[in-house]
Amino acid sequence: MNWDILIKQFKQYLQLERALASNSVQAYVRDIVKLKEFLDISNLQVGPLKVEESHIKAFLKYINELGLSAHSQGRMLSGIKAFYKFLLIEELLNQDPTELIEGPKLGRKLPDTLDYDEIERMFSSIDVSTPEGFRNRAMLETLYSSGLRVSELITLKLTNVFFSDGFLKIIGKGDKERMVPIGRAALNQMKIYSEEIRVHVPIHKDSQNIVFLNRRGKQLSRVMVFLLIKGLAEKAGIQKNISPHTFRHSFATHLIEGGADLRAVQQMLGHESITTTEIYTHLDRDYLKQVVKEFHPRS
Repeated sequence: MNWDILIKQFKQYLQLERALASNSVQAYVRDIVKLKEFLDISNLQVGPLKVEESHIKAFLKYINELGLSAHSQGRMLSGIKAFYKFLLIEELLNQDPTELIEGPKLGRKLPDTLDYDEIERMFSSIDVSTPEGFRNRAMLETLYSSGLRVSELITLKLTNVFFSDGFLKIIGKGDKERMVPIGRAALNQMKIYSEEIRVHVPIHKDSQNIVFLNRRGKQLSRVMVFLLIKGLAEKAGIQKNISPHTFRHSFATHLIEGGADLRAVQQMLGHESITTTEIYTHLDRDYLKQVVKEFHPRS
């Protein structure tokens, strides 16, 4: 049997025999779909009844690399375990490939993520009545909307912001270029900042094309962004270990948990293929933009 047939049967089992709520059913189904997407990305022609423990461990490593929190990883593993328990009940399998796989240990160092309410609290704690405050809001909106690394944020160039198309051209690790969609809220904040606030800053000659500037008109440092975010987290009453990378992890987690395609998230993050040495297949830009629009909380 193929994936589509068994996922459909699994969904019916959850609805009828386990009487789960609709949201829970959809979450379980998404977990199985993500496993299938991973196998496709990895060029593994493996049906649901042929999945082995090694495949699932590779999948867990993959979503950890994408930045999903320990909680999200554990929840997705729980969904996959439920699927294979169902296949055992239906006597389609006689051995569970997930039986010996343990969820991520919460004591292990894994990336923290912010839930959407915490993101909102941090945004709300910014005083946008000051030029620096408005710049900070635009920066954080951009981090969360596009999943940028802090180095990519502070070196973002005005000539690489395509306001009419809703895309940023990012120069990532190894000088690799990628096009990343940016949500409407973040784009609006950036546009207002660049047109109404940045123009009044005495810009240093080496930073003429840099989007986000300090009050002396120079490129921001990584440390400044780090300290800014630490301070806002404290002001918002958030106890987690927060850094600029937290917004990148949250971007990936919220998209994937919302149902976004793994390949699209991988491309937007600028990751090379985690299972091969080749760069992942590039997806259509309109499709990437639609993924953010459909699955990102602030789009």
